[in-house]
Amino acid sequence: MIEGDLCWEFPEEQWERSNLQQFLGWLEVHRDLQFADYESLWRWSVDCPDDFWGALWEYFGIISDTPVREIVTSSDMPTAQWFTGAHLNYAEHILRHEAQAQPGEAALWHCSETRSMRKTSWQGLGHAVRKVATGLRALGIERGDRVVSCMPNIPETVVAMLAVTSIGAIWSSASPEFGPKSVIDRFGQLAPKLLFATDGYPFGGKWFDRQSEIAAIAADLPSLEQLVWVPYGNGDAPADLATSIVSWDDLNLVEAPSREEFRFERVPSDHPLWVLFSSGTTGLPKAIVHSHAGMVIDELKQMQIHFDLGPGQSMFFYTTSGWMMWNMMLSALLTGASAILYDGSPSWPHIGRTWEIAEESSANMFGLSPTLIAMMEKAGLKPGTEYDLSRLDKMLLGGAPSTSATFDWLYKYVKQDLWVTNTSGGTDLCGALLGPIPGKPVCAAEMQGRLLGIAAEVWDDNGQPVVEEVGELVVTRPFPSQPLFFWGDIEKERYRETYFSTFPGIWRHGDFARLTESGGWYIYGRADATLNRYGVRIGTAEFYNVLDSIDAIEDSIVVCCELADGDFHMPLFVKISEKRTLDQALVQEIRSKLRDEASPRHVPDVIVPVPAIPYTLTGKKMEVPLRRLLMGLPKEQVATPDAMADPSSLDWFADYAEASAALRLTRECTRG
Repeated sequence: MIEGDLCWEFPEEQWERSNLQQFLGWLEVHRDLQFADYESLWRWSVDCPDDFWGALWEYFGIISDTPVREIVTSSDMPTAQWFTGAHLNYAEHILRHEAQAQPGEAALWHCSETRSMRKTSWQGLGHAVRKVATGLRALGIERGDRVVSCMPNIPETVVAMLAVTSIGAIWSSASPEFGPKSVIDRFGQLAPKLLFATDGYPFGGKWFDRQSEIAAIAADLPSLEQLVWVPYGNGDAPADLATSIVSWDDLNLVEAPSREEFRFERVPSDHPLWVLFSSGTTGLPKAIVHSHAGMVIDELKQMQIHFDLGPGQSMFFYTTSGWMMWNMMLSALLTGASAILYDGSPSWPHIGRTWEIAEESSANMFGLSPTLIAMMEKAGLKPGTEYDLSRLDKMLLGGAPSTSATFDWLYKYVKQDLWVTNTSGGTDLCGALLGPIPGKPVCAAEMQGRLLGIAAEVWDDNGQPVVEEVGELVVTRPFPSQPLFFWGDIEKERYRETYFSTFPGIWRHGDFARLTESGGWYIYGRADATLNRYGVRIGTAEFYNVLDSIDAIEDSIVVCCELADGDFHMPLFVKISEKRTLDQALVQEIRSKLRDEASPRHVPDVIVPVPAIPYTLTGKKMEVPLRRLLMGLPKEQVATPDAMADPSSLDWFADYAEASAALRLTRECTRG
């Protein structure tokens, strides 16, 4: 299978019952609008934002104390405000499904390496949220207070998030594996009033105790007044803290009001809902603030219309609580679908563990990163014959650019009748710009199209839109899930610099992309990691697409560095499987495949075996920090250890850079 090959076509009966088709029928009845195809619907959604987003607001039955004054106040992206005048609450739009659900119907499926698969009903989830929310109010937590969490991907974390947001407080989360400095760099910006924490987490068959780390974090957050200790292992709460400690059990002893009596704090549309953080490989991570209105309506659009989710269905994406995919997966609850949680290693005690979870929970939609799928492929896993996946009808790929090999494996070894889709978006908008389009054929490695209301284009260096050319992914008009601001960035200077400095007034997303004549999309990696070789830009994903097909290569990373004399040096670093060595035959295979399947420009100057590839805590290859290291910057200036999945993985590269005097890299040329 090669890029663009037809993989699957939407069955007519599936299209007829899709949520997109239902929305089209509603538009015809309630707005007297008909559209010939998806492209014409999309065009209306971006050309007439007031009409489109206003229609969605009514279609989804958004609950607001007060009417909307203006759908959007301006066409200027940095200053546009959405749904002014409305007062609403994100958690209320999730828990409204409690009243409609059948007794015992699952809102959450959850398991971990130490807990077997269980379910929490909608009634159980609602009751738990009301108890914790009432307890938080008794502790003095109010609208606008920041509440943070160092908790794993377990149901208690979901309950805490919904309880916090239900009373108008602002949520932020870091995974418990984050180092203390990384957490403090994030939470210290917010001046939080309360911290949810637990004693540790399981991973790969081992228990990682975090009591001392939690104590260090709490001690270095002077604003902290309360620490809620949630039992997971057997560890006690840290002793001798200035912060008052409340147990999760005590918080749950509060008598909760009934569903009818509980008061959700309906806040203005632009009130902060949660704060997500960029990876922060160097310097303070960006504290990205999202709104109640933006998340409610954009996630409903994405989950219900594009992902085709609803009551009776379930979504599983392998993630941690520190990645935006956790927030996005829980937004499936907005549609009445259930979310599936797993805390632990995706490959312990065996490489098929996530598929086992999909079987146990009868998942309809299953999400993985292409990197994990490549590991499964190399391990010879064949989920379709090893697990009962009869209810699975959708696969979601995210976290890295997907390849035609990924699609090929899914259709060969999972299911032939499967809607495989990939997305492009991220932490900045806590959602997707590009992704699934119900009714449209699936082609290998291709994103099906632009999501409704997203005016995405590809621009060249001169700021001109292009088709069938590789360029910058941009968005030319405001959209509701844009960040409100960065916390602490009072004048929005860093906000404007991040998104709007390259093309003034235009959102530059930072991805290298191509739009096809048929409306499909391909992503070629982050633009700031793009390889500029002799004036020709090459996306790193183009390398990984080829290298992933070589069994001997477990992982790889490529960078391109300018030399002092104006020449270029492009090394390729590969982690080789234990059964092979980087001999001349393998070197020739790598070079030949890159030349034949990509281009002669993709052939590296040198191929170097390495013990490990450096990744951020959120699973991104550290291409830019590695390039800066090879260009002569010291290791401590290119990456913060606490922002890395394995800080020691960069040590080898630091030694390599120091020993590679023959590269003739100038220390002054460190931009990028």
